[in-house]
Amino acid sequence: MLARVANNLFWMGRYIERSEHIARFLNVNYFSSLDAPNEISQDRQLVLKSMIFMADNPVSDPWLELKEEEVLYDIGLNPEKSYSIFNCVKYARENANSARDLISTELYEALNKFYHYVNGYPAEVFVKNGLYDFTVSIMESSSILRGKVRGTLLHDEVYAIIMLGINLERAMQIVRMVHTKYLDALQAQGSYGDKFKNSYEWTTLLKCNEAYDMMRRLYRQSPTSLTTLEFLILNASCPRSVMNSLNQVCNHVKTVSREKDFTKKSAQFLTEKIRAEYKYKLGEEIESDIEGFIKNIEEKLYLIATTIENEYFNYY
Repeated sequence: MLARVANNLFWMGRYIERSEHIARFLNVNYFSSLDAPNEISQDRQLVLKSMIFMADNPVSDPWLELKEEEVLYDIGLNPEKSYSIFNCVKYARENANSARDLISTELYEALNKFYHYVNGYPAEVFVKNGLYDFTVSIMESSSILRGKVRGTLLHDEVYAIIMLGINLERAMQIVRMVHTKYLDALQAQGSYGDKFKNSYEWTTLLKCNEAYDMMRRLYRQSPTSLTTLEFLILNASCPRSVMNSLNQVCNHVKTVSREKDFTKKSAQFLTEKIRAEYKYKLGEEIESDIEGFIKNIEEKLYLIATTIENEYFNYY
């Protein structure tokens, strides 16, 4: 397989996963805030700034008054914003076009249908009353695409490369959500006891990752900062956790590398080393310095991505 084609497969997986996470964050963050138990969590400016932070970067001017329709359009359908859902789906399709002979017809047709749905969605409908309908469709279409990847492709190198992109992107998006809602929790606070630990924003964070019900089932208590961080970062049994994603990345890197003896500079060594570091991390360690932990794990995930691309997909 050409390195260029492998790179297309890798980024196709990443963009599919990215579009889903942005859509789910928009949906849950927006509608959960309407029923939030305090005024700060309900504040439209807090919600809009949270959306922009997760999808792109923090708003540089803290006094800037954001307009809801503009923010929704930019994140959802603006073709001029590289981080928009529209562009994520567009880039996923473009990468699939470049690797057309290696993926199944069923996968390609589902992705093509997905693109035309997003491309044809009226912007004026989306910003007025189409947020729920649009984001749910994005989430459902992304799940269908992952099902097509698992169900219609040989589980060989092609599959491993796509899933490598999907799982690496998932870990990155989970960390972005954690960072975003951590900052929201600092501002919004809770209504009883330790107001930061008991902030409603931890519940929203779990729902943004489709993990709220399973977290409640495991811990049998309302979410706190500690239980939420443990569940979303360290619990390998949770399919939306960083640890689970790292496990998957390690497995797929082995398939791609085919090397039993790997060097200390290889992607396989790096992923195994970072996985081992977080496998034995304690939730209390994370909670004691959340900001520092987020910065550290973001750097590690970007290092994994860069190393994988340089080792396997560098065709210059």
